[in-house]
Amino acid sequence: MSEYDKVRIGKLVLKGEKPKSKKRKHKKQHNKDKAESVQDEDSILHGGWWKATSIAEITGTVAIEFGNSCYVKALDNGLFTLGAPHDEKEGPSPEEILTAFPVNDTKIALKSGYGKYIGVDKKGVVIGRSDAVGAMEQWEPIFEDGKLALLSNTGCFMSVADDDDITCERTKAGPSEILTIRSLTQKIQDSSKNVPTEEQGSLAEVEINYVRKFQKFQDKKLRINVESRAELEQAKNEGNLHEALLDRRSKMKADRYCK
Repeated sequence: MSEYDKVRIGKLVLKGEKPKSKKRKHKKQHNKDKAESVQDEDSILHGGWWKATSIAEITGTVAIEFGNSCYVKALDNGLFTLGAPHDEKEGPSPEEILTAFPVNDTKIALKSGYGKYIGVDKKGVVIGRSDAVGAMEQWEPIFEDGKLALLSNTGCFMSVADDDDITCERTKAGPSEILTIRSLTQKIQDSSKNVPTEEQGSLAEVEINYVRKFQKFQDKKLRINVESRAELEQAKNEGNLHEALLDRRSKMKADRYCK
């Protein structure tokens, strides 16, 4: 077992729709599905490692890719180099696997497999020798036009030198500074992402939200049906929540659409 394998990675603490608009919507969905298909194919070609497209996705098990299937590799002396190219459907090697932690809304920290945080020394060399996250161990992912570069606290971007060493010396991101961060962390789907705002929360909150949306406020007072909401729970399970809410509002005789 190598020294690398012995190290255990720690943790850091949008009335009425015209035919044209329908076409546009259909085209937009088609483009979205196409983009997802391309992303899936790209992931397969990289052994299941998918491409991060936002800072929120840079967390957990990651690898930094320069070029095509070449990843930043940690050395046992705390330095980093560019690893050899990988074959299709092959992910990064153990020494090329890092762990990413969010520092704030715009910056992240990276830890090598040797348990050290990645930073930059005074000469602009990327090193991994720190046991804690300081200013020099913070990185800002810069996304622009589908490309990504990592900006250090020195104002320079991570790049690959002519000898394949990983450095941080240039204040402008050129071809040598463009990289890809790939993740093996399972994507978490937001269950409320496609749920309208007025339908989020408890059934009591949902009913209040709908009353606010449709009721005429002649006396500025909300009129809520005080009967048991057990029927709403059942309607929700059966997929008839809207109809049940309509029935309850119609009993109050105060809505725009209920008489």
